[in-house]
Amino acid sequence: MSDHGSQPAKPEQPSSPEKPARNLDAYRAHYAERTAGMTASEIRALFAVASRPEVVSLAGGMPNLAALPLDSLAAEVARLISVDGQVALQYGSAHGVPELREQICDVMALEGISAHPDDVMVTAGSQMALDMVTRIFCDPGDVILAEGPSYVGALGAFAAYQAEVVHVAMDDDGLQPDALRQAIANVNAQGKRIKFLYTIPNFHNPGGITLALPRRAEILEICAQHGILVVEDNPYGLLGFDGQALPALRSMDADNVVYLGSFSKTFASGLRVGWVLAPHAIREKLVLTAESATLCPPTLNQMIVSRYLSTHDWQGQIKIFQEQYRERRDAMLSALEQYMPPGCTWTRPDGGFFVWLTVPEGVDTKAMLPRAVTQRVAYVSGTGFYHDGFGSRQMRLSFCYPTPERIREGVRRLANTLTEEMELVRTFGTVPQRSVQGPQAPSPDTA
Repeated sequence: MSDHGSQPAKPEQPSSPEKPARNLDAYRAHYAERTAGMTASEIRALFAVASRPEVVSLAGGMPNLAALPLDSLAAEVARLISVDGQVALQYGSAHGVPELREQICDVMALEGISAHPDDVMVTAGSQMALDMVTRIFCDPGDVILAEGPSYVGALGAFAAYQAEVVHVAMDDDGLQPDALRQAIANVNAQGKRIKFLYTIPNFHNPGGITLALPRRAEILEICAQHGILVVEDNPYGLLGFDGQALPALRSMDADNVVYLGSFSKTFASGLRVGWVLAPHAIREKLVLTAESATLCPPTLNQMIVSRYLSTHDWQGQIKIFQEQYRERRDAMLSALEQYMPPGCTWTRPDGGFFVWLTVPEGVDTKAMLPRAVTQRVAYVSGTGFYHDGFGSRQMRLSFCYPTPERIREGVRRLANTLTEEMELVRTFGTVPQRSVQGPQAPSPDTA
């Protein structure tokens, strides 16, 4: 008989075989048809290489959390567990914690939205909200209108439910109303159903563009005329650098806009707390969908966010983030002006995390990425932000996480790589292909 203090022996872990025990194709017949649209990023292995400290990553969309008051937050979380642990660690409502839903209404009021807590549903991040919205609205073959380019996570959610994406062109003022009218006419002529317009009107991911105020009302009017819902994704809306935030689309049309919000960019992305504001009937469908998928959003995480909003100067913290990201945006724009070769153009965001760079004809940013990584700089090529293969001359650059000094050095390395690439194109008309090997790793692009 063993001593009372002895621990049971842990079972020996089998070593990983060099080859899978069974060919992965053997499971193909078991998969649902909709999984055909679920494809891994072709550049995922490169991001493992890009995560090395010597590589300046201008790729990921991770917020920089260095300015958060971590010590006071740690004390608050410990107090929460000590005092309210029986509630915080228990199942909760699929709607979300009532106090947090009231506070979310206060957050949205900063963008002109008047909302009732009953119409707010808390989600495990806005990515979950995107999945649920697509799930309740789209049958296979239904059409979703989306800006071109568009957020890669949204395109993944749409593909998972076999929806067809039709991109709508943007310019420096955001989504073009005339292009929207033409896209609607084209889809209608094909006899297909448009379920909704998906848009990121503020500090667009990946474009960095903000939808101009006059266009907001026009786009809402176009969609209302054609019976098309608008899904407004607004994770960056409070991270503007210049002046007052523009009114949210939801503040201009409460009946035809489903609004998605998130604390991932303004507080803590790892807590995965977002929300949906929707007309009551839609919200009820979303609640049923959430109950079948996750039962409820994590109660502890919701209560942490709620406690932060009630005990900290969260609006002051947002101002700190605004200044932090403004400094990094300025560093990137200055470096682009200084180092980029002729023929390159880029957006000049008034907020958010991203710059959208267009390179000269003949350069393929996806093909160039392995060579950029060997020069110790990484970005996201533009093709991932389109469903149809466009974007080969574009790339998304992120300024949110690196220091200004690292941003400047990263842009310098990128410009050198691009200059070499352009010279090869001029000399040979094409660029020899090469690859960079690296272990598999998740893409750093988070919603």
